[in-house]
Amino acid sequence: MKNLLHSGKLLLLDLASTILFLIVYLLTHNIPLSVALGMALGIAQISVQFARKKAIETMEWLSLFLVVASGTAALITDNPRFVMVKPTVIYAIVGIVMLKPGWINRYLPPLAKALVADIAVIVGFLWAGLMFASAAVNVFVALNYSVMTWAWFMPAFGIVSKVALFLASFAMMRFIGRRRIAAMPQREREALEASVA
Repeated sequence: MKNLLHSGKLLLLDLASTILFLIVYLLTHNIPLSVALGMALGIAQISVQFARKKAIETMEWLSLFLVVASGTAALITDNPRFVMVKPTVIYAIVGIVMLKPGWINRYLPPLAKALVADIAVIVGFLWAGLMFASAAVNVFVALNYSVMTWAWFMPAFGIVSKVALFLASFAMMRFIGRRRIAAMPQREREALEASVA
């Protein structure tokens, strides 16, 4: 769970400039101010990493590039949709990373790894599918609806879809894991439980 929360924190940091843009835009309806502050935050995030001599990950560079590129396009065209489409690129990249079989295993407790690692691979692909679906939904909503609609719909869709998949995945792996452990001979079950305790 700690690793999952850490990953979520990193994703939020990658989306921080978009979130700031959205908040400022909703409060002021001022595209230049919103974009400028979003771009400034993106540049500040990388600058802080650089000043602390911390490694700057590929995703952070990509996020900075997207902030500057989408922000510049939004300023030139006076159209906030360029910034609204940025999460689509991030969702797509996260989805591609999640296509690696077994990526989710690092988030499982030892007993679950021993019992349902094969099911976790399927769950990992389901998460990748959700990321690609989220990318498609975001670009559709960003290009076809108002900033206000996008601002309430995408967070609601993101939270509901991810909580639903998390709960369904957890329930499925728990159900299958319990059935598998119940089907084991007692000696094998005790050995497994002792090995992961």
